Amino acid sequence: MAQIQHGRLRESHPVASAFRFVGLAVAVALVSSACVAAYAAHDVVATAAPPVHIPHLPGRTAEPLPKAPAGQTVGEVNMLLVGTDTRSKQGAEYSDSANQSASTGSGNNDVNILLHISKNHDSISVVSFPRDLEIPIPSCPTASGGSSYSSSKSMLNTALSRGGDDRNGLACAVLTVEQLTGLDIPYAASVTFDGTSAISSAIGGVTVCLATPIVDYNVTPPLDLKAGERTLVGSEALSFLRSRKGVGDGSDLGRISNQQVFMSSLARELTSSTTLTNPFKLYSIASAAAKNMLLSDTLNVKTLLGIVQAVQKVGLDNMVFVQYPVGQDPDNINRVVPNVYAAEQLNTALQSDQPIRLSGTTGDAAEVDTSPSATSTPKATATATPAPTATGGAAPTPTATKSTRPGSAPAPAVTLPPSVSGQTAAQKTCSKKGQY
Repeated sequence: MAQIQHGRLRESHPVASAFRFVGLAVAVALVSSACVAAYAAHDVVATAAPPVHIPHLPGRTAEPLPKAPAGQTVGEVNMLLVGTDTRSKQGAEYSDSANQSASTGSGNNDVNILLHISKNHDSISVVSFPRDLEIPIPSCPTASGGSSYSSSKSMLNTALSRGGDDRNGLACAVLTVEQLTGLDIPYAASVTFDGTSAISSAIGGVTVCLATPIVDYNVTPPLDLKAGERTLVGSEALSFLRSRKGVGDGSDLGRISNQQVFMSSLARELTSSTTLTNPFKLYSIASAAAKNMLLSDTLNVKTLLGIVQAVQKVGLDNMVFVQYPVGQDPDNINRVVPNVYAAEQLNTALQSDQPIRLSGTTGDAAEVDTSPSATSTPKATATATPAPTATGGAAPTPTATKSTRPGSAPAPAVTLPPSVSGQTAAQKTCSKKGQY
């Protein structure tokens, strides 16, 4: 998130395979209670915040994962990671009046990432939802014991604040993404600025490729990064993940593709890192996660270990990072709405537990690394499917392909329209400077 043995540490831990499929905070969340020996796992759990119970929409139920390590493997997994922008209790650098006015309390869910592991464990999809996405938000439970109002069109990042506290806010974010995608999401976690910095430091930093210098004085701490390979640690990693003005077109969409550069680099680094055989480093990461993340009550030690076991055999080529399909909101040029046709293709693929394939670009703030040091990676599958309009419209069914992962039966896959951006974990990409 490695079997747990009493009284001793194993030389190798499958827990680190969790890092293959999702970014910084998600990877650590899954590691948090299952990466070390029994005594360490107990200590990690003891330092964690009380878990969150996530209610589900009417008519939907969550089946618990089989209890690992009881000889069973987990099935399909849907998990939502939320990154909050709250400045409350985030240190002196966020204590000024401007930061406190920007966001306090539960904050806004400015990062929303859905992790989907297929039932047969042949593919992983990591879907990033723009914070500025205008969608319906359902009525949610609140801290007072009542319910929040529902809205037919609001920004996704307002869901967290509707619950009245961190726990109910996380539940509201889950309910909102469930309603948008048609999925049942029984697992969730949230992380703050401090949590992201602490986890990044525990990992030892992530090396990213910068195609151009990146400068952004709108984040804390400010960024002034030269082009080339850069290892980002702690608060600098946080600023890189938060930066909008420094990358792409200055929008949240650019930030998402920049974050995908970071996540794919993290996945590649940690699948070949000495972290795999360093239980002390794993414990440091686990402790940082447990102290800085809020987890749903479904993410206990055994379910985390079950998730780890489920992703051990998924290769980098079968881990796809994708931006949820959107287009400009006709009512507000600074907001986006779902791209109806493309979103339906992605939602249907996730609901049907089908692998997804990309045919579009890497996104506004990313480009393929063409340096001599970059290894060749598979090209996106070509497709004749035309790009749809922002509001949808008639279009041919996306191309169906077959998974060819060795050792497994072929599984039907869906090639998304070219309008959908993203990359696989195997693709080496670089962040590029913004237009500001």
